[in-house]
Amino acid sequence: MRYASVRSMDISNGDGIGISLFVQGCRFHCKNCFNESTWAFNGGKEWTKDKEDEFLKLADKQYIKRISILGGEPLADENLSGVLSLVNKIRRLYGNTKSIWLYTGYYWEWIMDNQFEELGNGYSRWTDQALIVSQCDILVDGRFIDEQKDLSLRWKGSKNQRVIDVRKSFESRRVVLHCE
Repeated sequence: MRYASVRSMDISNGDGIGISLFVQGCRFHCKNCFNESTWAFNGGKEWTKDKEDEFLKLADKQYIKRISILGGEPLADENLSGVLSLVNKIRRLYGNTKSIWLYTGYYWEWIMDNQFEELGNGYSRWTDQALIVSQCDILVDGRFIDEQKDLSLRWKGSKNQRVIDVRKSFESRRVVLHCE
Protein backbone atom coordinates (compact mmCIF):
# COMPACT_ATOMS: atom_id res chain seq x y z
CA MET A 1 0.00 0.00 0.00
CA ARG A 2 1.05 3.57 -0.63
CA TYR A 3 -0.15 6.71 1.11
CA ALA A 4 -0.41 10.36 0.14
CA SER A 5 -0.39 12.01 3.56
CA VAL A 6 -1.17 11.77 7.25
CA ARG A 7 -2.91 14.46 9.28
CA SER A 8 -1.84 14.37 12.90
CA MET A 9 -4.63 16.69 14.03
CA ASP A 10 -7.80 16.59 11.93
CA ILE A 11 -11.20 18.11 12.63
CA SER A 12 -12.67 17.94 9.13
CA ASN A 13 -12.88 14.23 8.25
CA GLY A 14 -15.17 13.00 11.00
CA ASP A 15 -16.60 13.88 14.37
CA GLY A 16 -14.29 15.35 17.00
CA ILE A 17 -10.52 15.47 17.01
CA GLY A 18 -8.83 12.76 15.04
CA ILE A 19 -6.03 11.73 12.77
CA SER A 20 -6.37 10.89 9.10
CA LEU A 21 -4.60 8.64 6.64
CA PHE A 22 -4.96 9.47 2.96
CA VAL A 23 -4.17 6.32 0.98
CA GLN A 24 -2.79 6.57 -2.54
CA GLY A 25 -4.63 5.33 -5.62
CA CYS A 26 -8.15 5.69 -6.99
CA ARG A 27 -9.85 4.61 -10.21
CA PHE A 28 -13.04 6.66 -9.78
CA HIS A 29 -11.49 9.99 -10.89
CA CYS A 30 -14.49 12.07 -9.81
CA LYS A 31 -14.88 15.37 -11.63
CA ASN A 32 -13.35 18.19 -9.53
CA CYS A 33 -12.13 15.78 -6.84
CA PHE A 34 -10.52 17.74 -4.00
CA ASN A 35 -7.72 15.20 -3.82
CA GLU A 36 -6.74 14.45 -7.41
CA SER A 37 -3.10 14.07 -6.37
CA THR A 38 -4.04 10.75 -4.74
CA TRP A 39 -5.26 9.08 -7.94
CA ALA A 40 -2.01 7.46 -9.12
CA PHE A 41 -1.37 4.12 -7.45
CA ASN A 42 2.38 4.55 -7.88
CA GLY A 43 2.37 8.07 -6.37
CA GLY A 44 2.79 9.08 -2.77
CA LYS A 45 5.04 7.16 -0.41
CA GLU A 46 5.34 3.55 0.65
CA TRP A 47 3.36 2.59 3.78
CA THR A 48 6.06 0.92 5.88
CA LYS A 49 6.00 -0.67 9.30
CA ASP A 50 7.82 2.39 10.65
CA LYS A 51 5.19 4.73 9.16
CA GLU A 52 2.38 2.56 10.55
CA ASP A 53 4.02 2.61 14.01
CA GLU A 54 4.32 6.40 13.77
CA PHE A 55 0.65 6.65 12.77
CA LEU A 56 -0.47 4.42 15.65
CA LYS A 57 1.64 6.52 18.05
CA LEU A 58 -0.34 9.57 16.90
CA ALA A 59 -3.57 7.66 17.55
CA ASP A 60 -2.40 6.78 21.05
CA LYS A 61 -2.81 10.33 22.30
CA GLN A 62 -5.70 10.57 24.74
CA TYR A 63 -7.39 13.49 22.95
CA ILE A 64 -7.54 11.57 19.65
CA LYS A 65 -11.01 10.03 19.51
CA ARG A 66 -11.25 9.22 15.78
CA ILE A 67 -9.12 7.66 13.06
CA SER A 68 -10.18 8.42 9.49
CA ILE A 69 -9.03 6.54 6.40
CA LEU A 70 -9.67 8.14 3.04
CA GLY A 71 -7.82 8.82 -0.11
CA GLY A 72 -7.55 7.94 -2.91
CA GLU A 73 -9.70 4.87 -2.49
CA PRO A 74 -9.14 2.74 0.65
CA LEU A 75 -11.18 -0.15 -0.79
CA ALA A 76 -9.24 -0.36 -4.08
CA ASP A 77 -7.67 -3.80 -4.53
CA GLU A 78 -4.16 -2.36 -4.18
CA ASN A 79 -4.98 -0.92 -0.73
CA LEU A 80 -7.01 -3.75 0.79
CA SER A 81 -4.32 -5.70 2.63
CA GLY A 82 -2.74 -2.58 4.12
CA VAL A 83 -6.05 -1.04 5.20
CA LEU A 84 -7.34 -4.34 6.60
CA SER A 85 -4.17 -4.83 8.61
CA LEU A 86 -4.38 -1.26 9.92
CA VAL A 87 -8.04 -1.40 11.03
CA ASN A 88 -7.44 -4.76 12.70
CA LYS A 89 -4.47 -3.30 14.63
CA ILE A 90 -6.50 -0.25 15.63
CA ARG A 91 -9.25 -2.50 17.04
CA ARG A 92 -6.74 -4.71 18.87
CA LEU A 93 -4.97 -1.72 20.40
CA TYR A 94 -7.94 0.53 21.20
CA GLY A 95 -11.06 -1.62 21.14
CA ASN A 96 -13.97 0.78 20.80
CA THR A 97 -12.26 3.73 22.49
CA LYS A 98 -11.31 5.20 19.09
CA SER A 99 -13.84 5.42 16.29
CA ILE A 100 -12.82 4.46 12.77
CA TRP A 101 -14.23 6.45 9.85
CA LEU A 102 -13.77 5.17 6.30
CA TYR A 103 -14.44 7.22 3.18
CA THR A 104 -15.07 5.26 -0.02
CA GLY A 105 -16.52 5.81 -3.47
CA TYR A 106 -18.25 2.43 -3.23
CA TYR A 107 -21.80 2.32 -1.98
CA TRP A 108 -22.82 0.31 1.08
CA GLU A 109 -25.17 -1.78 -1.07
CA TRP A 110 -22.37 -2.78 -3.46
CA ILE A 111 -20.09 -3.75 -0.57
CA MET A 112 -22.81 -5.81 1.13
CA ASP A 113 -24.06 -7.40 -2.13
CA ASN A 114 -20.48 -8.50 -2.81
CA GLN A 115 -19.49 -9.33 0.76
CA PHE A 116 -18.74 -13.00 0.11
CA GLU A 117 -16.24 -14.60 -2.22
CA GLU A 118 -16.50 -18.25 -3.17
CA LEU A 119 -13.57 -20.45 -2.19
CA GLY A 120 -14.86 -23.62 -3.86
CA ASN A 121 -16.31 -26.84 -2.43
CA GLY A 122 -19.24 -24.88 -1.02
CA TYR A 123 -17.05 -22.61 1.12
CA SER A 124 -16.99 -18.86 1.05
CA ARG A 125 -15.52 -16.04 3.10
CA TRP A 126 -16.09 -12.35 3.57
CA THR A 127 -14.28 -10.14 1.08
CA ASP A 128 -11.58 -7.86 2.38
CA GLN A 129 -13.85 -4.89 1.63
CA ALA A 130 -16.56 -6.28 3.90
CA LEU A 131 -14.03 -7.20 6.61
CA ILE A 132 -12.67 -3.64 6.59
CA VAL A 133 -16.13 -2.08 6.77
CA SER A 134 -17.10 -4.42 9.62
CA GLN A 135 -14.27 -2.95 11.73
CA CYS A 136 -15.40 0.65 11.11
CA ASP A 137 -17.84 2.76 13.07
CA ILE A 138 -18.75 5.17 10.28
CA LEU A 139 -18.72 4.67 6.51
CA VAL A 140 -18.99 7.69 4.24
CA ASP A 141 -20.04 6.10 0.96
CA GLY A 142 -20.50 7.16 -2.63
CA ARG A 143 -18.44 8.98 -5.21
CA PHE A 144 -18.18 12.74 -5.14
CA ILE A 145 -20.56 14.19 -7.75
CA ASP A 146 -19.60 17.74 -8.66
CA GLU A 147 -23.14 18.65 -9.73
CA GLN A 148 -24.35 17.71 -6.22
CA LYS A 149 -21.56 19.51 -4.37
CA ASP A 150 -22.79 21.24 -1.21
CA LEU A 151 -20.33 22.98 1.09
CA SER A 152 -22.86 23.05 3.94
CA LEU A 153 -22.83 19.25 4.34
CA ARG A 154 -21.03 17.76 7.33
CA TRP A 155 -18.30 15.22 6.64
CA LYS A 156 -19.09 14.78 2.93
CA GLY A 157 -18.82 16.74 -0.28
CA SER A 158 -21.93 15.95 -2.32
CA LYS A 159 -25.58 15.24 -1.59
CA ASN A 160 -25.48 11.65 -2.87
CA GLN A 161 -22.96 10.61 -0.24
CA ARG A 162 -24.11 9.15 3.05
CA VAL A 163 -22.61 9.10 6.54
CA ILE A 164 -23.55 5.60 7.70
CA ASP A 165 -23.49 4.18 11.22
CA VAL A 166 -21.94 0.78 10.46
CA ARG A 167 -22.83 -1.00 13.71
CA LYS A 168 -26.48 0.09 13.65
CA SER A 169 -26.70 -0.79 9.95
CA PHE A 170 -25.42 -4.31 10.57
CA GLU A 171 -27.79 -4.74 13.52
CA SER A 172 -30.88 -3.54 11.64
CA ARG A 173 -29.88 -5.01 8.25
CA ARG A 174 -30.56 -1.67 6.59
CA VAL A 175 -28.62 1.54 6.11
CA VAL A 176 -28.82 3.67 9.26
CA LEU A 177 -27.39 7.15 8.91
CA HIS A 178 -25.10 8.57 11.58
CA CYS A 179 -27.02 11.04 13.79
CA GLU A 180 -30.33 9.62 12.47
